[in-house]
Order: sequence, then structure tokens, then C-alpha cells
Amino acid sequence: MPHHDWNQELNSPVFMEIDSQSMAPAETAVFSLAIPNRRLRISSYDFAEPESKSDAKPNSAFQPSKKSTELNASDSKFKKRSQSRTRIAPPKDVVRLSDRLFYLLQPPLEALLDSSTLELPFVPFDFQYSGVGFLFPRHAAILADEMGLGKTMQAITSIRMLLRCGHVRNVLLICPKPLVTNWQREFALWAPEVPVSAVSGKQAKRSWHWHNDPTPVKIANYEMVVRDAHVFAELQDEFDIVALDEAQRIKNKSSATSKTIREIKRRRSWALTGTPIENSIEDLVGIFEFVSPNTIHSEMTPREIRNEVNEFVLRRTKDEVLDDMPPKLIRDTELNLSTEQQITYEQAETEGVVRLNEMGNGITIKHVFELVLRLKQICNFDPATGSSSKLELLQSDLEEVSASGQKAIVFSQWVKSIDQIAEKIPQYNPLCFHGRIPSSKRDAVLEEFKQSPDRHVLLMSYGAGSVGLNLQFCRYVYLFDRWWNPAVEDQAINRAHRIGAAGSVTVTRMLMSGTIEQRTHEVLEAKRQLFNEILSESGEPSSRGLSKDDIFGLFDLAMPQKKIENGSSSKAAKFYLTSTSGFVRFQSPRKPFY
Repeated sequence: MPHHDWNQELNSPVFMEIDSQSMAPAETAVFSLAIPNRRLRISSYDFAEPESKSDAKPNSAFQPSKKSTELNASDSKFKKRSQSRTRIAPPKDVVRLSDRLFYLLQPPLEALLDSSTLELPFVPFDFQYSGVGFLFPRHAAILADEMGLGKTMQAITSIRMLLRCGHVRNVLLICPKPLVTNWQREFALWAPEVPVSAVSGKQAKRSWHWHNDPTPVKIANYEMVVRDAHVFAELQDEFDIVALDEAQRIKNKSSATSKTIREIKRRRSWALTGTPIENSIEDLVGIFEFVSPNTIHSEMTPREIRNEVNEFVLRRTKDEVLDDMPPKLIRDTELNLSTEQQITYEQAETEGVVRLNEMGNGITIKHVFELVLRLKQICNFDPATGSSSKLELLQSDLEEVSASGQKAIVFSQWVKSIDQIAEKIPQYNPLCFHGRIPSSKRDAVLEEFKQSPDRHVLLMSYGAGSVGLNLQFCRYVYLFDRWWNPAVEDQAINRAHRIGAAGSVTVTRMLMSGTIEQRTHEVLEAKRQLFNEILSESGEPSSRGLSKDDIFGLFDLAMPQKKIENGSSSKAAKFYLTSTSGFVRFQSPRKPFY
């Protein structure tokens, strides 16, 4: 890989400048950068040279969100972590003294990423600072942290810093199709000033993206990159960074995906994967053919390979970096409906809302719930084809869970969805735990899940598995669909995340963008935040679910001007909702159905 001349680009107000001739320090200026008081829609990214002085002041009115899609921790731990000092270490292949001094004389990352330079929504963990310090200087790198440690955040922060100092201007990020939206959300959280575009649409639109789109960060999925292989041969300019998420997708170096991606012209090659070796050394060799070709080969001994890859690979596990009370690591993953799901969903919602409006004052909460349940079920699986974006993500994640020897719990409110998931993942030997499993057999199911190394997944219903179980040995929890009450979700998560847990617990909450799931999530999160801000000192969530007003508001429906459900008042009209074989059932709160 050609050596990069840093001396032409060291002009940033954030970084120091080194005079390679005299080695005398150049004049420096300290700048204070601030995010504006109002959020702006950014249509372009300015790479102009920095001016000599800035009188901007830190924006004290800016209050970062309390939501985190990667990691949650207490404020006291944030303060403790922020006292560390992480340096950017020069790669071993940097020979020139001026280049090495550029890295060695940088201030600590904690100083570069404080509120007066690059605003961050949350203070990173120490190991995440180290990850940024690892990626930033490298042209060839594999970030192989265990799933849930924030590889996404570390990559975005590194890209953001490189853009800000002018070292890169054109980034291509390639990821699995279900994760495109999630990467967009993560960029909006961790690098809000960086414009991002997703390459999508028909061939003509994609061609425009590749040839004319000036956006500094482009996101594309693996399948689309293969379809557009001919375009990359036509492109004259190279990408400054090509970063691969779930890089195990190119482990087979003879596959069309691997060949296409290796042909993309680039200056930096980054790979993100929690399982760089899934089956054999060939997997790592395949990834290295992209990162640093001809560095290793399958005839080398494990010791030789370890010595060769040591400079290129950074790998941390939860056990190594999280030694306090095992934290709960949250991933809120927004997905788009598949094409089949989208068609079915739009038709069902349009017809359902029209029918509800036609009912006038005859509408009841039961009628609205029936439509809500119908739409939520479509968000899980398309009823005609079985297509499911959620299932695609789950299957991708379970590859890593299984390869690492860990176990996962998947929660759904429907037995039908549990059965559909079980049919699609037989390779992971899933076990089911729900209301149809006789009580006399439930203990045996849990024992087998705990003891058998071949049982990697337990599929549970919220009603049967949200309380009364201790599954501390399980490190991953998936909420395939969301319950109506945040307290019930937290109880389900706490089956694994509790005192005595084997380690940190990664929770993935799946959410379909632009659907009833997203609207429901927003209402419940508002209730949770309001309750915590006003009443809760312990941070416990509100136990309140959706009220009648909330449910009608999901579709902007007018409230009926009369009492509902056998003359009861709206305060008493609350139901526990479940489903067996796809049929809706309602029960009184005095006698919930599981």
C-alpha cells in the first residue's frame, strides 16, 4: 500500500503542525468550536481551509440526548472514565520522523473529543477511546471487538476526526442491507454535522450516487456493491476509506462479493467484525486480502499469523474491558420493511384507518387494537411470503453469537412469530418457551438451554418469560417485537442482566422505521423519560403502558363521544393483549392471559 504524505494535509485547527525541515514548532492557535443553538439541515460539507481565528463560544445551552444505541452507564462512571488519557499511537510502518512526531505530539483523545472541540453525546468508555486511537492513524485495520462493545461508534468517531482534519474526504461504508438505516442513525448521533447518503434505488440513481454525489460518507449494502461492480471499474477517483461492517461477509476470497470489494480503489481499508475467524484460518485470510493483501496465507502457522496480524487487528472482549458490575449494553436497531412487507403494510394501514374513520362514534378501543396488532404482526413477517427484515438481522447476529460460544434469548409477544423464527434458524437448535409449553416441561427446557453447548437460542414469549426466571448465563437478549409497557420489557431483559450474571448483557431492540412500532416506541419513551425526570430517583421506568388516548393518537383518530366497552370509563378500559396462532384475545387486568 503506498505511503501517505501527511505533510500536505496537516492544516487542521484541531491538530498540531510539525515543520519537517527545521523540527521547530510552528505557530499554533487554539480554537473553540460549537454546535449552533438550532439544528440545521446540512446539504453539503465544507472542506475549506481553516481561518486564523474563531470567536465562537461553547454552546452551554446544548443538552445531549440521554438515549444511547450502544452503551448505557451511570454519570459517575462517565466522570471516572473521562479522567483517562489515551494517546494516538503511530503504526509501526510509519518511518519518517515527522510523521511519527505528528502522532506522538497530539494531545490525548479525551482532550480532542471534549465539548469544546468535537461534541459527543456520551463520554466513551476507556477502551472505546483506545479503539479510536487505533483506527485513526491506520490505513489497514481490523476492529474485531466482541459484539456490543461499540465498533460502530468507534469507527464513526474516527471517520469524523479524519474528515475534520482534512485527511479524508470521500468515505464508503459497506454493511448488510438491514443495517443501512442503523448506520445512518448512528452517524446522526455521533457525527451530526457529517452528511451521509445511502446508495439506493434503480441503476440510474445509483450511478448518479457513485459518479456525482458529493456527500463525504456513502453507505451501501453488500448486494448492491456486487450489482454495481462495473461502476467501480469506471470510477477515476479512489475512496479515502472503504470500511466494511460485518466483514466476515468477505471471508471467502473466491466469492463475487470479496472479489468486487477488493477491486474498489481506496487508500484506507478498514474491517469491522466480531468474528474474524468463524470456521478456519481461511476466514481471516479472506478478510486480510481486502485489508492488507498478501500479508498472511493459509500455509502459515498460527504463531506466524499472530505475529503478522498483531499490528493490524484490535480485539477486546466484554470480560477484558468491563470489570465492574456487568453493564447493560443497549442497541436500538431501526430497520426498514422488506419490499413485500412494505406493500402489505401500506395496504393494511390504509384500509384499516378508512374503516375506523367510517365507524364514527361506534369505534372502540378494541377496534383500534385489532388494527395495531395486525400492523405489528406484519412488521415481524409478511403474511404471504414470510419475508422479514428483522429475521435477516437476527440470523446475521446469531452467526456471531454461535461462533463465540454464547447464548441468546429472543422475546416476542406472539407464539406464531416464535414458531416462524424457529423454522428459519434450525442450525442454532432453538428452544421454545411460551404459554403452550406445559408447566411440567418448562424447567427441563431451561435446563437444556443452560447445559447444552449446542443450544444457542431460546425463543420466549413475554408473558411466559418476563418474570420469575434467572438466566444469568445468557449474554444476549433480542426484543423481536416491542411490548406495550416498558416495565414488562425491562423485566424480560433482567432475566439475563442481573446480579451474578456471567458478564455484560447486550440488548437489541428491533424497531421498524416509519411504522406503528416506531410511533408506539416514541409514546412509551416519552412516558419513561417524563416519569424518570419527575418522580424516579432510582431511574426505574414507569409501569404505565399505552392509555386509550395514546392508542387513538397512533392513527390521529378522533375520540368517540361516549363511554366504551360495556359502559366503562376510559380509565378502566385497559386490556392485556396477547395472541395465539395469530388471533387476538383480550383479557381483563384481573386475570391476564399468558
